Amino acid sequence: MSVILLRRAAIAATAAFALAAASHATLAQSNWPDKPIHFIVPYPPGGGTDVIARIVQERFQKELGQPIIIDNRGGAAGSLGTDVAAKSAPDGYTVLFTLSSHTINPFIYPKLPFDTVKDFEPVGMVASLPQILVANLQFPANNVAELTALAKAKPGTLAYASVGNGSPGQLAGEMYKLRTGTQLTHVPYRGGGPAMNDLMGGQVPLLWVSIPAAAQFVKSGKVKALAVSTVKRSAAFPDVPTMQEAGVPDFNVDSWYAMFVPAKTPKPIIEKLNKALNVIVREPAIRDRLLQQGAEGAGGTPEALGKVVDSELVRWAKLVKDANIHSE
Repeated sequence: MSVILLRRAAIAATAAFALAAASHATLAQSNWPDKPIHFIVPYPPGGGTDVIARIVQERFQKELGQPIIIDNRGGAAGSLGTDVAAKSAPDGYTVLFTLSSHTINPFIYPKLPFDTVKDFEPVGMVASLPQILVANLQFPANNVAELTALAKAKPGTLAYASVGNGSPGQLAGEMYKLRTGTQLTHVPYRGGGPAMNDLMGGQVPLLWVSIPAAAQFVKSGKVKALAVSTVKRSAAFPDVPTMQEAGVPDFNVDSWYAMFVPAKTPKPIIEKLNKALNVIVREPAIRDRLLQQGAEGAGGTPEALGKVVDSELVRWAKLVKDANIHSE
């Protein structure tokens, strides 16, 4: 066989292999999902992200026809679990189910082992809600005005907890300090569950946390709510004032929960996940369960979530700089 014929045969074989590989990839995408899907929740059980993920878990199983496994990977305000997701195969069987800390951590942890933008593809927004400031029942302040007066009378002696460095709760706490000129010490936890346990036990007097992590404890009278972080009140706690209503100007920290997949996940798989998400969050039963936790179902396109990520990266970079927030 001549050299030319050998080259042609090699080219034909390469093309055939590429075509077969493409056909296999297309078949895999069309059959997706055909095995369990892991939702990596980068926080411990009991926190707000875990609560929201479990609200939609069963409906995702029905919509996609496969088991959804909640995989809690707490630590470093979500960074540890996020890194696991970033390094997972981009085949649609690993989904990052995370909190808005996703857009805060790059400025708290400058040496993250992943790139918030480049290593992920957005799927869609699941829900949004305020942070809530709750206090131990024995804490002497019963509202934000009393808290501010106490903090100014005893500068540097009060502490507040959050679910970790770079969490929306920490940003709410630091924003409060900036707006009121007070000094409080931040105590980071690995998640809302552990932080709430220590709040009730008296180890910390105050906690900024997402409403799902606090709802049952506020309603049962085990902790007291002082304020919420958004510009409008929470439907779950209509009697709890906003920070602005409580006299703290220019205060707004909105938390959200969203789904991402590793970069290079095929677009048809992202579209299937997004379609399922939008069906689920619009169902009355799911919306009611979210509202019971103080959350509003969101939905929307992957592109819309991408725009939120881009805008918040700019917003939080400024606050982190102004408040001199850093990993502790």
